[in-house]
Amino acid sequence: MSLKSERRGIHVDQSELLCKKGCGYYGNPAWQGFCSKCWREEYHKARQKQIQEDWELAERLQREEEEAYASSHSTQGAQSLTFSKFEEKKTNEKTRKVITVKKFFSASSRTGTKKVLTGKLREIQDVRTPSPSINRQVSIETDRASKEFIEFLKTYQKPGQDIYKQCKIFLEAMHQKRELSIEEQSECAQDFYQNVAEKLQIRWKVSPEKVEKAMDHIEKYVMTRLYKYVFCPETTEDEKKDLVVQKRIRALHWVTPQMLCVPVNEEIPEVSEMVVKAITGIIEMDSKRVPRDKLACITQCSKHIFNAIKITKNEPASADDFLPTFIYIVLKGNPPRLQSNIQYITRFCNPSRLMTGEDGYYFTNLCCAVAFIEKLDAQSLNLSQEDFDRYMSGQTSPRKQEPENWSPDMCLGVKQMYKNLDLLSQLNERQERIVSEAKKLEKDLIDWTDGIAKEVQDIVEKYPLEIKPKNQPLAAIDSENVENDKLPPPLQPQVYAG
Repeated sequence: MSLKSERRGIHVDQSELLCKKGCGYYGNPAWQGFCSKCWREEYHKARQKQIQEDWELAERLQREEEEAYASSHSTQGAQSLTFSKFEEKKTNEKTRKVITVKKFFSASSRTGTKKVLTGKLREIQDVRTPSPSINRQVSIETDRASKEFIEFLKTYQKPGQDIYKQCKIFLEAMHQKRELSIEEQSECAQDFYQNVAEKLQIRWKVSPEKVEKAMDHIEKYVMTRLYKYVFCPETTEDEKKDLVVQKRIRALHWVTPQMLCVPVNEEIPEVSEMVVKAITGIIEMDSKRVPRDKLACITQCSKHIFNAIKITKNEPASADDFLPTFIYIVLKGNPPRLQSNIQYITRFCNPSRLMTGEDGYYFTNLCCAVAFIEKLDAQSLNLSQEDFDRYMSGQTSPRKQEPENWSPDMCLGVKQMYKNLDLLSQLNERQERIVSEAKKLEKDLIDWTDGIAKEVQDIVEKYPLEIKPKNQPLAAIDSENVENDKLPPPLQPQVYAG
């Protein structure tokens, strides 16, 4: 799906939300643009091809090994007979394994298939020892879900008993298959959903409305128990993707509604309340254990967004207004474990909910919003690359424009907060100028010191200083010095008689 960013805002063609195979259902970036049904078909084709190639390689290697073994050990007739029996037994065992594996990975038929799940479940019934996890102490939420499920099935009588039995067998099967990859476990869950729905419609002649309601209760019952094992498993990179998205959203904290062309005025108290409710809804998604409940949080968040747009514009919101506002809500809320929740819904939700209806539409938009955030750049926000890099690095933040007229109902605390933010932005700019000038002054001082030192060195080299030896001190005239022997004697006073 390609998102287009224009001056008027973010726009995505509604046709791009649909499955790229043209079936009319909603697609999903996690399924490479396919819907749940088409993606599973493509997945099965690729998987069957890979399995066939692996088995052909294994058979060729086995055949080469057997030929080498036969050529080196076929010396006597009795030994040949024994080897033939061994080879026949080994071939039969290998054929049985091939048939079992192919049957396990074979794609279930979409129409008229009523015995696929029954056959698999009968094989699972051969397991005599129940899973210890099934017998563990159930939580309060799990116990409550069980009671609600049993009460609901009482209204279905015989079909209800069959549904409950199949659910118990499916849970036991899932606990036995924990060593499988999460994709394979997802395939098992999707096959279970489809076969139960088909059985209700074909065998028990249940109306589509009741089938949908029954599937919601079945999903709640089984996923409440499996949540601990299939949500963000350690064998996947879901947690790593969560951290990457969370870090990305934190780095984009400076994005304003104006940059995304969001048609929402948070200064209106009713609109601000709707925005808060939308953020709360998308954050609460992580606290739910059932995929349907997580979808309900997304749907509730989306409805609050539509109401906020409607109040702001005094007219119904359009799809072009909804997506940028949804992106803004995700950026502002930074929901925990966002990618894990999306993957969990994608893998284990009733596929009919994701392919059609408002739940599927809103979930597809959430996937588009996350994809846009991951690829968001300067052009998407109508910014220069220089400003975008400065904002992303945290060197500065875009200043919030002071509103010309404050609403009389505006909270004083909010007004003061905006003023403080503006003051902090100004102080930040002033600090940047001071640091820049200080660095410039430091450079000038270093250059001046180097210049003076160079001038002194040049003068010293041009006029070298010669230091002469110290002169001998002059001897006193009346001292006893041999060098003074040739001097005339000192004058003696004479006395004249008068």
